[in-house]
Amino acid sequence: MKITEEKFIKDYQDRMMAMYSMAIPEASKAQQYRVLASVVRDYYAKDWQQTRTKYEKQDRKQIYYFSIEFLPGRFLTQNMLNLGITDVVLSGLQKLGLKYNEIAGREPDPGLGNGGLGRLGSAFLDSAASEGVALNGNSIRYQYGLFKQDFVNGYQVELPDDWLRNGNAWEVRKENRACVVHFGGNVWLKEDSLGHLRAVYEHTNDVIAVPYDIGIVGYKNNVVNTMRLWSAELPFNADQRYTLAEKQQVNDITEVLYPDDSNYEGRLLRLKQEYFFVSAGIQSIVRAYRKTHRNFNEFSQKVGIHINDTHPAMAVAELMRILMDEEFLGWDRAWNITTQVMSYTNHTLLAEALETWPEDMFAKTVPRIYQIIQEIDHRFRQKMVPIHGAELVSSVAPIQDGQVRMAYLAVIGSHSVNGVAKLHTELLQSSVLNGLYQIYPEKFNNKTNGVTMRRWLLVANPRLSHLLNEAIGTDWQRHPDALRAFKVLTQDKTILQKLGDVKHKNKRELATQIQEQLGIKVNTHALFDVQIKRLHAYKRQLLHALYIIDEYLQIKDGKKLTVPRVHIFAAKAAPSYYYAKEIIKLINALADLINHDPEVNNQLKIVFIPNYGVSIAEKIIPAADVSEQISLAGKEASGTSNMKLMANGAITLATLDGANIEIKDAVGSDNIVTFGMTVDEVENFNFYQSAQIYKTNARIHRILDTLVDGTIPDITTEGRDIFNSLVQYNDQYFVLADYDSYVQAQEKISQLYQDRYDWYQMSAQNIAASGRFASDYTIQRYAEDIWHVKIEDPAE
Repeated sequence: MKITEEKFIKDYQDRMMAMYSMAIPEASKAQQYRVLASVVRDYYAKDWQQTRTKYEKQDRKQIYYFSIEFLPGRFLTQNMLNLGITDVVLSGLQKLGLKYNEIAGREPDPGLGNGGLGRLGSAFLDSAASEGVALNGNSIRYQYGLFKQDFVNGYQVELPDDWLRNGNAWEVRKENRACVVHFGGNVWLKEDSLGHLRAVYEHTNDVIAVPYDIGIVGYKNNVVNTMRLWSAELPFNADQRYTLAEKQQVNDITEVLYPDDSNYEGRLLRLKQEYFFVSAGIQSIVRAYRKTHRNFNEFSQKVGIHINDTHPAMAVAELMRILMDEEFLGWDRAWNITTQVMSYTNHTLLAEALETWPEDMFAKTVPRIYQIIQEIDHRFRQKMVPIHGAELVSSVAPIQDGQVRMAYLAVIGSHSVNGVAKLHTELLQSSVLNGLYQIYPEKFNNKTNGVTMRRWLLVANPRLSHLLNEAIGTDWQRHPDALRAFKVLTQDKTILQKLGDVKHKNKRELATQIQEQLGIKVNTHALFDVQIKRLHAYKRQLLHALYIIDEYLQIKDGKKLTVPRVHIFAAKAAPSYYYAKEIIKLINALADLINHDPEVNNQLKIVFIPNYGVSIAEKIIPAADVSEQISLAGKEASGTSNMKLMANGAITLATLDGANIEIKDAVGSDNIVTFGMTVDEVENFNFYQSAQIYKTNARIHRILDTLVDGTIPDITTEGRDIFNSLVQYNDQYFVLADYDSYVQAQEKISQLYQDRYDWYQMSAQNIAASGRFASDYTIQRYAEDIWHVKIEDPAE
């Protein structure tokens, strides 16, 4: 359908009247947004229906991506871009006397994700639709997001993220596709008249899972895939009356992303959430397959289920349950189908993130799933102990020491297991999942993460996108590796000057937002040093903060910084992660001190932007000069903010961790600044004594003393706790061990920044090399190597 300006104006006016019975000037900005979203959704509705019909008619293999979170960001601008109607809509709105930015700003960020895990899932959905891969998202429709972050006296406070208050303009409720999910009760096996064992459920607590579908629009190719989100509701029974407590128990399941799991009740709720969306999703998959297939002979050729991190690992047992209990397949056939269908991505090197559940909690909450995992455990041991020995097999069995171990279940029940960066995969094989790698070496492979270049350049950085279009054409928008052509222009001073102008304008735009939101005036000619990611000790925001203290002390000593700096942070700490919240307090206390010290003047500023999410990242990333990727080597699985910042011309300051290594390979060692211990050096650092560094290194001694001597006001408790973590408790993440190397890297950054043309050359080299990290290519590798589906030309 061709959308002209005239058609859009008429459609918008008609929809405003239909929805609100008012003329456009009378409508609020929120109403103007909802009308615009409704019109845009109409423009892809037919493509959405035709995509589903085409997949069904062609009997196309469907891949289902199970993730506890997605982080899509706002849909409006992205959907307009992918439909190719941006210019028409903008000009039409202008003729109607409306300002697009004011309207688009009323769209809430969907509260469906937290960080890199959810953002990766959304990038994959976008790229799959753009590449013609039949990939469907499956998750939870959270009523509230993780939380809305604010700062009170420098402390993080968590407020409800009521993103659904005014509804979600992009979703379609499909109550006719609802499923029943069973919790609790008793499950026992009864022999039927044919001698087969059948599962009998008694006294279960049933919950209705109602799907809400969101269309995922491919880039200018008429493909619209589906992200399905499940909402928990009470079963409808005319004879049944529910108490408020019973209603709340059901609502709790899909009320909030990542409930506090520091106590039993919170962990129980997390377990229920995970089974809820897994069970509903797999029931839906089997039902869809059954519409067009009489038996399960082709199930593994027509269906792929991808487990994104450990949260959906119960998918293995749930598919077994449905195949055996509802489709009456025998164990061996059901297991063969399940292992061919399932694939698993591991996203972490942290032992605490490899989910485990107490057996008693698990058995009580999902008794049939527990029975099936017991049988998986039994058969795994029976088969593998004669080959690999009891010690190795017990160390990686799904049940051990009273715990149900989800990562091990996911590996055993899948045909493919991948890490998300070359180093990460190597470490999975050599340490985290080494026992299972010894047993199943053929399952393991690497798929380095990627980011959507269209989102992070065309949507987030239109100025840079325009420069790229002028300089190298538009082919990079569909084929991001075409950005390599920009490398030829890194010697062109005119291009470099334009690149510098783009960066400065983006910095001015961010500076205006910072002043309006936070009342902090920043120097736009200063170096914007950016660290934006989840707040966790291993990501080492603390290392960055210590360096800021160092800079401040130099200024107080009468020295002038080589280049002025604006340090920009954005991060949320988990509500129960007390130490991470103390680091937030430290950074905010430093900001209060430094930003109001007249001796500092414009040399140094700290900005901690609250409530980090996709929309805020879209403002920060185009303005960044430096991308801080400073996790302790061997702790970060991949990182994707590193790729987004690189694509926007920021210079990466990095340890050799995660995908930083591959970024270095892509841009060359002259266009990245690295520091710190390697993974091997960390692993072999057996006699670390952080207290000795504190005693003998005068620079570090002076910096750490400011945490406890009153130099930084209002951190009496936090400063002491952080000081003790670094000195008394031996500095778990080697902050002090890497400090001197980090200082040298920062000094190199300052020296490089003084010669702007050299800096812009480095920036251009990073942009030119970034196409390699596009999620379009990552999806192609998943499709070919793991899911075994062809990339389809949507035009065919």
